[in-house]
Amino acid sequence: MKKFKEDFLWGASSSAFQIEGAWNEDGKGESVADFNSFKLSNKQADTTVASDFYHHYEDDIKLMKKMGMKAYRFSIAWSRIIPDGDGEINQKGIDFYNRVIDCLIKEGMIPLVTLYHFDLPLALAKKYNGWENRACVHAFSRYAQTCFQAFGDRVKYWQPINEQNLMIRVDERMNMWDTPKEDCERVRAQMDYHMFLASAQAINNCHEMISDAKIGPAVSSTMTYPATSRPMDVWAAKMNDNFKTNYALEMYCYGEYPGYYKEYLNKMDIAPKTEPTDTDILKNAKPDFIAVNYYRTLMAGYFPIDEEHPFGTRVRDIDFDLAGYFKIMPNPELKASEYGAQIDPTGLRILLNEYHRQFRLPMIITENGLGTADKLTSDGEVKDPYRISYLHDHIEACYDAIQDGVELFGYCPWSAMDLLSSHQGFKKRYGFIYVDRTDFDLKDLKRIPKDSFYWYRKVIKNNGLSD
Repeated sequence: MKKFKEDFLWGASSSAFQIEGAWNEDGKGESVADFNSFKLSNKQADTTVASDFYHHYEDDIKLMKKMGMKAYRFSIAWSRIIPDGDGEINQKGIDFYNRVIDCLIKEGMIPLVTLYHFDLPLALAKKYNGWENRACVHAFSRYAQTCFQAFGDRVKYWQPINEQNLMIRVDERMNMWDTPKEDCERVRAQMDYHMFLASAQAINNCHEMISDAKIGPAVSSTMTYPATSRPMDVWAAKMNDNFKTNYALEMYCYGEYPGYYKEYLNKMDIAPKTEPTDTDILKNAKPDFIAVNYYRTLMAGYFPIDEEHPFGTRVRDIDFDLAGYFKIMPNPELKASEYGAQIDPTGLRILLNEYHRQFRLPMIITENGLGTADKLTSDGEVKDPYRISYLHDHIEACYDAIQDGVELFGYCPWSAMDLLSSHQGFKKRYGFIYVDRTDFDLKDLKRIPKDSFYWYRKVIKNNGLSD
């Protein structure tokens, strides 16, 4: 039996725009995530209803309790609390999250709250071009303080921003719809810096306002293998990890960009504008933990510059290539999900050890899961042995990492129940609980526990894996 510590937080995760629905009810404003989903609404589901957690939260939380969950990691919709991002506070939004938090606590679950998960209020994008303007930092700081004041008596675990390091790679998520191509990298660097500053302010304010709270960044983790044993390929693999995740962790933990990243920003002439007071804000922000989102590993080789690809040329968005540094390629040693993510439990163990070695902070897994097109059987069941196998192997990797000395205090895979995928709608499902709807037919939105639901319930009850 591979048993975890008695206080290990077994849970699951979600995000507001992907699960709540009720996108404009009770005073909620439109978000960038809503706007982008509506652009795809002729091809897939949008945020209008999603999984309709807004109207089903009590029953959904009871199902989570039935599965045995000890924690639920979810996000608050900024535009439900402050509809235009920096204006009047919407009491009905605060009331909704109070009800959710109270329901979780009543059912014996610990709420883990993310303040911002890809859903900037659309009004801020229109007014300031979002994070390019320093005004967005002030707006987020006010929003965070509003949440700390409203919920901090019961919420003790916080993440300021989910996967900033991934979000910044996707122009659509950063509302860079009309930014000229030649200005994209400068705008991206400024937005990134402002989010780091906003996160640091939130960490500082959280520690001041909630004495017993713990707060830390949630990162999209990256672990890269070299394509060959050639030294430049080994270097390229390390730089891929550095440019996509490690630079962000160093900023979160130490309050400044590492040298290799400063050199890149200066060489590209895109170093962000700063103010003298920023240094103290960034340096004083000390995270209590790191929230790790892990789905796959990558493989990279050196990407030399040439006339067609001068230094700093970026190809693609999420898993981008960068001329002068690295080029991503498939790993022939790994199998991939139907959506292309290469499955690698051992990579999780390696990554947790690396983060432990570099940052010496406690960690929690806040996303890890297998997205696929689950189907109902004729008996109204969902057989998902592939998900059980995936989760088993990744939980085993977590256990092994703990034996290595990693301080891991929780596992909250993605996702508690089926929810809206940003680019695949309801075709791509991750949940332990099936939501009976398709992209264009809401049906009855019935909740149906999958086989993985019952398997995970046993894992939680046993506090670990059977041999």
